[in-house]
Amino acid sequence: MARNKITIVGAGNVGATTAHIAATGRLGDIVLIDIVDGLAEGKALDIAEAAPVQLYDCNLVGTCDWEETRGSDIVIITSGLPRKPGMSRDDLLAKNTQIVKDVSERTAQYSPESIVIVVCNPLDAMVHAAAKVTGFAKNRVMGMAGALDSARFCCFLATELGVSVEQIKCVLMGGHGDDMVPLPRFTSVSGIPIAELLDEAKIAELLERTRKGGIEIVNLLGYSAYYAPAAGAAKMTEAILRDSKTVVSCCAYCGSEYGAGGYFVGVPAVLGSNGVERIIKLDLNDTEHAQFRESLDHVKGLAAKVDELL
Repeated sequence: MARNKITIVGAGNVGATTAHIAATGRLGDIVLIDIVDGLAEGKALDIAEAAPVQLYDCNLVGTCDWEETRGSDIVIITSGLPRKPGMSRDDLLAKNTQIVKDVSERTAQYSPESIVIVVCNPLDAMVHAAAKVTGFAKNRVMGMAGALDSARFCCFLATELGVSVEQIKCVLMGGHGDDMVPLPRFTSVSGIPIAELLDEAKIAELLERTRKGGIEIVNLLGYSAYYAPAAGAAKMTEAILRDSKTVVSCCAYCGSEYGAGGYFVGVPAVLGSNGVERIIKLDLNDTEHAQFRESLDHVKGLAAKVDELL
């Protein structure tokens, strides 16, 4: 039986780490591709040489040649300029739009039946670009953001409460940025609402840290996070390839859902073999809905700029 084939575009920190996590998770054969000669080849070889230690068995190819990616089941787009101190995600828009455009054209050419997961920023706008350029069905294009933001919120909550991260379930919505919409009302610890465990001020503090989670790491490292984003992309890949029907907060196409009117934006969704199989519709209160609308308006503005660039 043939193994699934995963192409990861971009062999930088996020791409290489995603490849390693996918390999250790035994998700399929992996092609790591980059425009820099030797970069993808070297990192793929390094990951392959770790296999006898970590006991995973898959084919790992590093390349600059898109022919090697032909027939991929999943294409994960990590390529693009990373954030540096003082930059917002939106500052990356023009350059990364052109990168995603090129990658999306090649994805449609070499893997027309694939499902695409976008990781580069500004996330929601880059998903919009990938969907428009590939022409793929909307359920087959999505973005990794909510999985990362949810993980950050869970991490901060677990540390504050002194509990296992496995006990915490949370939902975030909206665009991937400072106006994301964490939903503490739908966040719980082993089924216990966090409002029963933390006061309002502490919850607000942790929510704000979650919103600023990306820039906190950029300011510490001098460049963007990569372990947690890679883990989020691998989690989504696993849900799709194993058809697990996992509910994940991710950037997905919303038509009538939440009144989005045809945009890719962060929502809770069911992921399976058909990609985004269903949007989970929550009954937002007035405050939550207003926050979501504000975030969505920002996403719409960026999507309009992408359309001009394409």
